[in-house]
Amino acid sequence: MQHEVDSRYAWFRLGINLALMTIGAAGMYVVVVVLPSVQAEFGVARGEASLPYTLTMIGFGLGGIMMGRLADRFGILVPAVLGAVALSVGFVAAAFSPNLLTFAILQGAVIGFLGSSSTFSPLMADTSFWFLRRRGIAVAICAAGNYLGGAIWPTVVQAFVEDYGWRNTYIGIGIFCLATMLPLALMLRAPRPLATSLPLTDTEAAKAAVQAVARTAGTGHSAERPLGMTPRALLTLLCIAGVACCVAMSMPQVHIVAYCADLGYGPARGAEMLSLMLGFGIVSRLISGMICDRIGGLRTLLLGSVMQTIALILFLPFDTLGSLYVISILFGLFQGGIVPSYAIIVREYFSPRLAGTWVGLVITSTMVGMALGGWLSGAIFDLTGSYDAAFVNGIAWNVVNAAIVLWLLKRASGAGLLRPLRAPKPAIA
Repeated sequence: MQHEVDSRYAWFRLGINLALMTIGAAGMYVVVVVLPSVQAEFGVARGEASLPYTLTMIGFGLGGIMMGRLADRFGILVPAVLGAVALSVGFVAAAFSPNLLTFAILQGAVIGFLGSSSTFSPLMADTSFWFLRRRGIAVAICAAGNYLGGAIWPTVVQAFVEDYGWRNTYIGIGIFCLATMLPLALMLRAPRPLATSLPLTDTEAAKAAVQAVARTAGTGHSAERPLGMTPRALLTLLCIAGVACCVAMSMPQVHIVAYCADLGYGPARGAEMLSLMLGFGIVSRLISGMICDRIGGLRTLLLGSVMQTIALILFLPFDTLGSLYVISILFGLFQGGIVPSYAIIVREYFSPRLAGTWVGLVITSTMVGMALGGWLSGAIFDLTGSYDAAFVNGIAWNVVNAAIVLWLLKRASGAGLLRPLRAPKPAIA
């Protein structure tokens, strides 16, 4: 059955995507919680113990490209089912790892590459096709599932790890993923809405189309030359920006549990801070989605980048228990809208024909940044004996991100492609 954009079914489908992303987030966040236990059991240094997370994020990013291509060719059902099965198999297999290397490979190749990758960029791209007037908030709601999972999984997993150990906890997660995700994936069988099914008679949509043509006339901007550049050139800049912002983002997200343990507060407090960080990231993503509908993806990305820098700076002078709780909340509020902004930028400036692939490539860059940042922070800690230099490293990478976005904003402004701040305009698929 063919459904239309902005329909009741579109919102129902968004709910399914949100649930899948929430559950699939286990592949990203559970490994952070078990990091101290894995390090102690295998007797390795902090940098080595960060390897499973690093490989998970690399696999997550690279898998996003493959899953995006599968979604473009066969629809979202194929990657969604594949991801559900892979997460289940990956968690159960990782529970029987005899050493750190085996554990890291299973995390990267099965849980990250084949599993969680199907529950992020492909789902955001799929959501973007089902909405016209509220595309920004819809994509933000979908992306919030990743942080919703991050808010739920750490505290739940930490409790199970303390009572049953990390290996038994992994087995339980694998069973849970299969039992819940497979039925949800099978509910996504409806085909992507056709361009002909868009409400072309709708006054608002027609007016927006005319405005879009008028703005791009004579500016050199088109699907073939977004912002006056080749698509590959713009994609490369967005990918570099994605790496930079997420090297910075990974420092607190990956190491807050270990950081709290080092300060003497215990891993349980760190898990609570991670949950707070990602829980308030949900609020940030929803607010950023509404902002994005009004000011566009580039401006929203710059806003998040600047605010994330401020939050990272606050970690340097304050390390008391109370202040870390507050800064964790602020960090979540400041950076939650960054990654979804990339998906909106792709839909604003690139052809929709390969949206799943393009979004997958950009989101992959953010995952590479998370992987690189997670490893760099652990390595810097091993070299210096503290996380101060790791926070400074994150701040420096964030400055690179802000510089790139500012340059792109300047080009967009010069070409007349920035929407008015007080005149929201829906993007046309």
